[in-house]
Amino acid sequence: MRIVGNAPSPGNVASLDSAGVVQLRPGPRKDAKPRITRLAKTALVAALAVNYTFIVLDNLTDFNVNYQFVRHVLAMDSTFSFSHLHGRAIGSPSIHLAFYIGIIAWEALSAILLWWGALNLVRALRLPAAAFNSAKRIPILALAVSLLMWLLAFLTVVGEWFEMWQSTAWNGQQAAFRTFAVCGILLLLVLQPDTEAQP
Repeated sequence: MRIVGNAPSPGNVASLDSAGVVQLRPGPRKDAKPRITRLAKTALVAALAVNYTFIVLDNLTDFNVNYQFVRHVLAMDSTFSFSHLHGRAIGSPSIHLAFYIGIIAWEALSAILLWWGALNLVRALRLPAAAFNSAKRIPILALAVSLLMWLLAFLTVVGEWFEMWQSTAWNGQQAAFRTFAVCGILLLLVLQPDTEAQP
């Protein structure tokens, strides 16, 4: 067996060509220190993963509190009495429960993807910029999934279709928009391409 290329070292990558010759090529270069911009993106994705983990735990351990929110919003029992849209109201407890479980599942999926994405970013912290940019795929997916939930489920379906904005007692639009804004800003930050020239 013949070895061609750089001298063997822990950083080299070996491959066998068609002639049975082992080719040694340099592996991905690792920086001595992770760059601060990469650390910032990684830390913020991880922080959002922690936030989502707490949201899911709260919904599971104090199930009835937010279930009551969902029940009242879908029943439209606190919207304006003179509204002509009360025909949209849903009074079925089974649908209320299904909707609430669906929200929790969506939040859990977001949490899992965010943790997965944060781990990928940690692994790529010291790799070349191209490798770190490739590691952003899962965090971008996680943030998109999260944005869709707040925009579609909260701001659109319950906010507009079920007229949640009319309720003074069961109105979660501000909280939904706050989380939507956090996720959106973080997505814009993560989407900024990383380069070798960045600090």
